[in-house]
Amino acid sequence: MASEATTLTVPGPDGPLEMRVSSPSRVIWPQAGVTKLELAEYVVAVGEPFVRAVGDRPVALQRYGAGVDGDMFFSKNPPKGKPDFIREVMVTFPSARKHPMLVIDDPAALVWMVQMNTVVFHPWPSRAADVDHPDQLRIDLDPQPGRGFEDAVPAAAELREVLREAGLDAFPKTSGNRGIHVFAPIRPEWDYIDVRHAVIAAARELERRMPDRVTTAWWKEERGERVFVDFNQAARDRTIAGAYSPRATAGATVSMPFRWEDLEDVTPADFTVRTVPGIVAERGDAWATMGERQGDLRVLLEWWERDVANGQGEMPYPPDYPKMPGEPPRVQPSRINPKNWD
Repeated sequence: MASEATTLTVPGPDGPLEMRVSSPSRVIWPQAGVTKLELAEYVVAVGEPFVRAVGDRPVALQRYGAGVDGDMFFSKNPPKGKPDFIREVMVTFPSARKHPMLVIDDPAALVWMVQMNTVVFHPWPSRAADVDHPDQLRIDLDPQPGRGFEDAVPAAAELREVLREAGLDAFPKTSGNRGIHVFAPIRPEWDYIDVRHAVIAAARELERRMPDRVTTAWWKEERGERVFVDFNQAARDRTIAGAYSPRATAGATVSMPFRWEDLEDVTPADFTVRTVPGIVAERGDAWATMGERQGDLRVLLEWWERDVANGQGEMPYPPDYPKMPGEPPRVQPSRINPKNWD
């Protein structure tokens, strides 16, 4: 018996491609009832802004073989059966291990990745031509459990002012869940360590301005109900869902770019796989001009050096990272024995 399948005609820079989608009626989001075919049609409908946002970058794929309520895994190596038209780029990971990652150049690549059960797309902040030097500064505003998107809104507004004072243009998007992601295009002249330090400097400045509402505390026991500025999303090989990427939420939400003037009005539930194509058709791509002016990190790095001179040094790295120079103990503060630590 032949398996259920369909074919989508996908426009692209070199002409249309016919892309096969197997099991099109399989439900990916059970609560929303969104199928695999709907997901494939979504990435085609928003293909141009989606590729503009996540393309030309190494990309990791968050894949769900049995829908978002089932098991998932991250695919960083190119899966078997990759079409020849999908590019690869060699990258080096924090462990010093090297292997290729996929690069998206057209909507047909998105459809093939959906065919491989990809739900969330995680692009690096650097371009394929220079994977070691990010051209985006990314800041993740993460409300703590029990708090919501509305808590991230004032933090995002103030963060915009912080970045403006540092000479950077900021572009917001919903995380697709409870948080807000703020991106700033930068010249690709600084490595991942410098960019992470710049993010920490911006985060500390935001924390100083909103100490009761924002925190840079890495350890959850120290955060309380404040919005956490996740500086380690700027570490090498740490990624967040790309703009226009679907999320594995019950409502099939999308990590959606929006304009600053809409900050007080948007909610994550506004943007789903089913609603975003119409919103983009009506209002266009809120990030269409992103990258036209690339900023300079020198002011943020001056702030970093100032803070280091004042006793605020390196912050903890993610637990799977090698120990980094100047890094404080990777021990939960409540478990530190003062007799064993200076």
